[in-house]
Amino acid sequence: DVDLTQDILDNVEADVYWCLTNLLAGIQDHYTQDQPGVQRMVMRLEELVTRMDVGLTQHLETTGVQFMQFAFRWMNCLLLREFDLKCIIRLWDTYLSEGEGGFETFHVYVCAAFLCQFSGTLRGMQFDELFGFMQNIPTSNWGDGELEIVLSQAFVLSTLFQDSKAHLTSVSPRLY
Repeated sequence: DVDLTQDILDNVEADVYWCLTNLLAGIQDHYTQDQPGVQRMVMRLEELVTRMDVGLTQHLETTGVQFMQFAFRWMNCLLLREFDLKCIIRLWDTYLSEGEGGFETFHVYVCAAFLCQFSGTLRGMQFDELFGFMQNIPTSNWGDGELEIVLSQAFVLSTLFQDSKAHLTSVSPRLY
């Protein structure tokens, strides 16, 4: 049993409110009509993965799997359905520490690194198996080590591509 003073509880409440406000401020257009923020992030993801792993993008296209079919959920739910709570807390803590754009911009790099973790496996699958895999990616046994790899790769990607004048310009955007 831990007795918390009212002052401590007030500070915790203020911190939680700040975190929630910070999160929501960066993703407001994700939850408006037509969800333009989510669509923008899915398009960025597709463009980024094409730059990183054109073979994977081509395989997805050849098998008929569109990024919108799996990445919409990743962007809309911020990977909440792909990881257990411990991993989500670590992931979202990183987004908050990234400052403005963590949930909007850095999240796309995380999703690209996450997807490319499975590139070899995905390239060996056809539509039904691939689509099923994408709906239930095997992360239930993931811990800090696996997530740190994805976060490290995402940081490298953001360093390489973010704010670059040639960033993601080689692919024509797909309208959904």
